[in-house]
Amino acid sequence: MKSQSLRTDDCAENVIKFYADMVYRLAFARTGTKYDADEVFQEVFIRYLKKQPVFENEEHRKAWLIRVTINCSNKLWGSVWKRKIEPLSETMPFETKDDIDLNNELQQLPLKYREVIHLFYYEDMSLDEISKVLNRKNSTVRTQLTRARALLKNLLKEDYDV
Repeated sequence: MKSQSLRTDDCAENVIKFYADMVYRLAFARTGTKYDADEVFQEVFIRYLKKQPVFENEEHRKAWLIRVTINCSNKLWGSVWKRKIEPLSETMPFETKDDIDLNNELQQLPLKYREVIHLFYYEDMSLDEISKVLNRKNSTVRTQLTRARALLKNLLKEDYDV
């Protein structure tokens, strides 16, 4: 998470620079490929520039960007083109082998679990924030996070047992 903060009236260029990593990581976590993540990333910020939404505060802006990223990812996978093609195996560049291994394990989780894991651990969001952004009950998010952790633990255990 970035230590600096933005003002609600910051220029679009500063907003894009500040939130670029968050939007790209979430897009990649949801789509699984660099090319699709690039497409979603571009669409999110085009919408931001076109709509020029007004936000109450920085949390509101962050939630809006996360929601639009999720919607754009859903729209991408719902397109006729995506339903008719086979995805290529693609990996995002990571710094360490452990990061690569963890990403590979995360990609095996169902999307609903990948989402909550990503938002909780990579975006440092609370359960309340995640439930608002994903439009799910707090108890549902908590259950999904617990199940995601258990599934991930089993996947990691299987790798070490082999």
